[in-house]
Amino acid sequence: MVSWSGHILPIVATIAIWFFATGFVAWIDNRDRGTFARSIALAGVAAVGGLALILFSMHLETIAGIYAAFAGAILIWSWHEISFLTGAITGPRRTPCPPDARGWKRFFHATSALIWHEVALASTAVGLILTSWSATNQAGAMVFGLMLVMRLSTKINIFFGVPNMSTEILPPHLAYLQSYFGPRRYTWMLAASIAAIVATAVWLGNVALNAPSGSAEAAGASLLFTLTALGALEHLFLALPFRDGALWGWALPTRRTAN
Repeated sequence: MVSWSGHILPIVATIAIWFFATGFVAWIDNRDRGTFARSIALAGVAAVGGLALILFSMHLETIAGIYAAFAGAILIWSWHEISFLTGAITGPRRTPCPPDARGWKRFFHATSALIWHEVALASTAVGLILTSWSATNQAGAMVFGLMLVMRLSTKINIFFGVPNMSTEILPPHLAYLQSYFGPRRYTWMLAASIAAIVATAVWLGNVALNAPSGSAEAAGASLLFTLTALGALEHLFLALPFRDGALWGWALPTRRTAN
């Protein structure tokens, strides 16, 4: 049975946080570069608070504990995104891909442009998983791990090529990353990714519906279902002629919108 607290509210909350958090991060990373150091520091403080929320809620088998863990994971993830999009943590390579790079050489260059960020994300995910391994509330680690898998899938698909790639949110100082994007084409990898993500969303939705009405289990599964469904939507944006950046035009500075 569908309930407000176990199903509807978690879905609404996840969509709202996804929308406004993405816009807020885009706004921060498209401001003048002189503001970046303060933004990273403040985001770092928020990430520490997020970690505290996860640690505090690890043994809370309540809906409030699920929301606390979810919020903590989002705060930590946001710091990683801000540190990447400001250019603070990217990779040793900060120049465009050589035009003649092909195959593994191109993959090596692309990896070099992102590797420090990827290592930071993976290390955080492993740390959260190990910390909450025996905890009754593992929502924080699950949320962060799920977002990491979705993001890796997106990056790999963009590297091999997708039909539609919107770059409005990408800050000007990271414009060189566009040289690592693959050609505009529809690949079997994108189709398989969408199918796998949709299947995962269906499974999580079924878990949420079969959980006790109004329970923490239902709320947690509903949060994960919504994140997965949003991940499927973001992958669809790569396949369909839709400018996903238009969703967050309100958050971009005038100089970016005009461009």
